Amino acid sequence: MTQTYRQQTPVSIEDFALQQQVIQWRRHLHENPELSFHEHETADFVEAQLRKLPNLSVTRPTPTSVLAVLRGEAGPGRTVLLRADMDALPIAEETDLPFASKRAGVMHACGHDAHTAMLLGAATVLSRQPGTLCGEVRFIFQHAEEHFPGGAQQIVDTGVLDDVDVVMGEHVMSPIPTGVILLREGPLMASPDAFDITIQGKGGHGAQPHQTVDPVVIAAQIVMAFQSVISRQLDPIVPAVLSVTQIHSGSAHNIIPDTATLNGTVRTFDPELRELMPQRMEKIVQGITEAFGATYTFEYRNGYRATVNDAGTTALLREVARETFGDEVTLTEGQPLMGSEDFSAYMTKAPGTFVLIGAGGPAHAPHHHPKFDIDEKALTYGTRMYVASAQRLTQPQG
Repeated sequence: MTQTYRQQTPVSIEDFALQQQVIQWRRHLHENPELSFHEHETADFVEAQLRKLPNLSVTRPTPTSVLAVLRGEAGPGRTVLLRADMDALPIAEETDLPFASKRAGVMHACGHDAHTAMLLGAATVLSRQPGTLCGEVRFIFQHAEEHFPGGAQQIVDTGVLDDVDVVMGEHVMSPIPTGVILLREGPLMASPDAFDITIQGKGGHGAQPHQTVDPVVIAAQIVMAFQSVISRQLDPIVPAVLSVTQIHSGSAHNIIPDTATLNGTVRTFDPELRELMPQRMEKIVQGITEAFGATYTFEYRNGYRATVNDAGTTALLREVARETFGDEVTLTEGQPLMGSEDFSAYMTKAPGTFVLIGAGGPAHAPHHHPKFDIDEKALTYGTRMYVASAQRLTQPQG
C-alpha cells in the first residue's frame, strides 16, 4: 500500500518543536528496542510517522523495513538514498535513564534509535519542501544491521537501490565530542570476518600428560603464533586486526581434554589482504597441530565488506557541512575504524559516503556497552546533515 498527498507547510529542523519531536522519537525507540530481524513494532511505528507526512510514497520492502520515496519539484536530478538502521542489541541496559529499555536483555546500545529519529526528522522537513529538491530521495529505514548477513544486502536484493545514483548514511559516535562531524574519503570501516578452529587431541589424566596430546597447549601455541601474522607477515602500513576472542576446553582441573576450540575475528580494509588472511592462519594451525600429533578443523566466514567512502561524494558533503554549519561544528577526517557496517552493501550499487556524527565525548560509554548513551544535541546536527545532503546530492552533476 502506498500513500501520496500534497501539502505545503514549510518546517525547518531549526524549529524547536521539531527538535523536540526528534528527541521524543528517539526516546520512544530507545524504550522499545527490538533485535535484528524482529523489528516489527519499530517498523510499524516508523511507517505510522511517515504516513502522517505529505508527498511521500511509503512501502515495506521487507517485513521489518520501511521505505519512503519523495520526488523533488525543482527539476530533474539524481536519485539519492538516505539510510538509517533500526535494530537493537542483546544487552541488558544499565543507564538508569527515565526512558531506559523496557525489554529485558535488549538495548539500543549503538545509536540506531538516534539514526531512525534523525531520518524521520529529515523526512518531515523535506516532505513539506519538495521544491527544494531535484530528482528523488529514498528514505530507507533498515532492519538488522547488527546481525550478519545483515539487512542492507536484503534491501539491495529487493531492488530498492535500482537506479539510485548516490547513497548517504550517518552514525552517531559516543566517543566523538558533540559538534564534531567526521567525513573521511576512502576506507572508513573494516570488513568483520570470523573464524572457528577446533583442535582434536587426545585426552587423559592431568597427572600423565605424556600419554595425551594436549589440545590446550596446542591452542595456546596457535594464539601466540597468530600474533606474528600481523607483526611479522604483513606490511605494517596496511591495517589489520586478528583477535582470538574465545577459547573453550576442558571440564575439570585434573583432566586433559580431547578438544579445544578457538573463535575470533579478523578485520581488514584491503580486499587482497582479506583473501590472504585465512590462508596465513590455516598454515599456522596446520603446522602446529601436525607438530604435536593433533588434527584440526578450520572455518572462516566473510562478514560485511569494508565501508569505503567515495572521494567525490565525500568532498561534496564536506562542502555541504561547511555551508550548513559554518563554525558551529568542527569537520575532521579522523582515522579508519576497525568496527564494521553493512552500509557497504549499498556501495556495491552506487557511490556514497558514511558520515560519523559526534554525540558525546571521551567520558561517554562506548558503543555496545550497557551504559551507552548519547548527547541528544547531536540529533539536530545529524538531522540537518541529512536534509542539506539530500538537497545538494539530488542536484544534477557535471
